[in-house]
Amino acid sequence: MLKRKFIATVFGAIAAFAISAAAQAQVAGKDFAPVNPPQATGNPAKIEVLEFFSYGCIHCYHFHSAVKKWAASLPADVEFKRVPVSFSRAPWFNLSRLFYALETTGDLARLDEAAFAAIHDKNVKLYDDATIKAWVAQEKVDPKKFAEAYDSFGVQSKARRADQITAAYKVQGTPSIAVDGKYMVLNEGLNSYEEILARADKLIGKARSEKKK
Repeated sequence: MLKRKFIATVFGAIAAFAISAAAQAQVAGKDFAPVNPPQATGNPAKIEVLEFFSYGCIHCYHFHSAVKKWAASLPADVEFKRVPVSFSRAPWFNLSRLFYALETTGDLARLDEAAFAAIHDKNVKLYDDATIKAWVAQEKVDPKKFAEAYDSFGVQSKARRADQITAAYKVQGTPSIAVDGKYMVLNEGLNSYEEILARADKLIGKARSEKKK
């Protein structure tokens, strides 16, 4: 009787493992695209996840609440970063500067979603320096502090670096998710943003298993 229970337990564990492995399986060209060449990450001890986005992208706005909630619950071995893209468009480059300037002044958490809403809900054209600076002043950001950050060499360098990263990952559209410098989540054939994030979760699991080898 004990032997039968032991055998049943073993086979149950094997079946559960097989189901788990199948759930984690990802197919190159269908679920993800390999990043070629693979990109170095900021911290090799962590699994780096990048979200490529722009405030000017309506799909990024719709994705924002889902990815924000998801990122907040990621395990401790995962590091989530956002990369604003411009695709060589001057107005979107200014939006990248807006992102990094708000990060510098400490106002990003408060005004992150508001920047999306201003453009897509309120038709505020946050594409030139004057409009951006007027909007942040209206949103109770210290105008002098913001202008110094927005016009600074540091913020402009970060925006240019974001474009370099975007090009290195060969990002074709937004929003896009990259995992550990090696994989880009493919969005085709998916019906919800939650499905994109579920696919990202599986790639995180794949990257984690590869780090253990």
